[in-house]
Amino acid sequence: MKVTSIIIAFILLIIVWLYLDFHLGRRKHLRIVRNQATPILYGNFDIFPHGKELFADYFNEIKHARLHIHILFYIVKNDHFSQEFFSLLKNKAKEGVEVRLLVDRLGSFKVTKKIANELRTAGVQLAFSNRIKLPYLFYSMQVRNHRKISIIDGKIGYLGGFNIGKEYIDQHPKLSPWRDYHLKITGESVPFLQAEFLIDWKEYALETIMDDSTYILKQPKGHVPHQFVPTEAGLLEKKYLELIQHADQTIMIGTPYFIPSRQLLKGLLDALKRGVSITIVVPYTTDHMLVQEASYRYLRSLLQAGAQVYQYKNGFYHAKSIVIDDKICDIGTANFDQRSLFLNKEINCYFHDPVFVERFKDVLQKDILDSRPLTLTDLNKPNLFRSFKEVIAGAVSLFL
Repeated sequence: MKVTSIIIAFILLIIVWLYLDFHLGRRKHLRIVRNQATPILYGNFDIFPHGKELFADYFNEIKHARLHIHILFYIVKNDHFSQEFFSLLKNKAKEGVEVRLLVDRLGSFKVTKKIANELRTAGVQLAFSNRIKLPYLFYSMQVRNHRKISIIDGKIGYLGGFNIGKEYIDQHPKLSPWRDYHLKITGESVPFLQAEFLIDWKEYALETIMDDSTYILKQPKGHVPHQFVPTEAGLLEKKYLELIQHADQTIMIGTPYFIPSRQLLKGLLDALKRGVSITIVVPYTTDHMLVQEASYRYLRSLLQAGAQVYQYKNGFYHAKSIVIDDKICDIGTANFDQRSLFLNKEINCYFHDPVFVERFKDVLQKDILDSRPLTLTDLNKPNLFRSFKEVIAGAVSLFL
């Protein structure tokens, strides 16, 4: 009896500690959060939905870099494709090109001390973002830098959902082909993408180079009006809610993890009530435990209210996008889930150009053709194991 009481007391103590750690850490984070959206700028864009084509182009641009290469990824693995990436960076550093690589400490846990030493010995400047640290260990473990941006010579930018690993070039037995959206960017907004990298670099590498005109190079205007919006600690929820509330006819959402906040779910249901058509594309195959089951409670409500939901079946769907009417299109790093909304550092690009929106809708329509409709009948079939997983997923949905 005494042992049982001690165990229960210990468990309660851990729960209290986790609660206080998380909420005090979040309160501190909210005090320093910044809103750094750019004005409407003009650039030119290529969209890459396939990893092989993206990385052929990406590696080629890195090979031709002459001044500096700045890269931020959430995930960098330790496989043959990652080694090719590392070798390319080391070669450029040996040529005299400044190479800075920033990776998330947990997302890129496979970047070992040996790999880090080899990169640094070759001249690559490497830093890890969002280390787990005191006094808020649990909260700092949850807040990840999920941005994936690259800037080459201050003239070419990349932004989107791909990371570095063999699954992203269709070499995973379960998750291939990998479907994602990544942008290649030129034009006057590239310096702003560069500045966002340098802000993160200053925070984690403790190197201040923001004021050096060598890195922030003015670029000519492009043709497509757009805006970069970096977010963290709840700013993304406000942005998404604003988009949903301004929809008049259609909302299209593509996401690998559909776990909206209460506010966003209400916003979507209100949109359906006022006659807005909503289409959601999610994966059929999942890459993480419980994320699919966590989505079902929200998808049931939306299906019942008249939304259309499709499960992508031609591989794994990791793309992140929102299209509002024929006016605004969002492509970026953020998932439509609570982790991206409230915990992760993200950056999205919002397009305000009907021609580009129509161009992207063709990409999204192709994904719908490669999908199967999900129905209420599918979700309401008796399944005790799935129901149990839904309960567990609901309890921890913020951390999935």
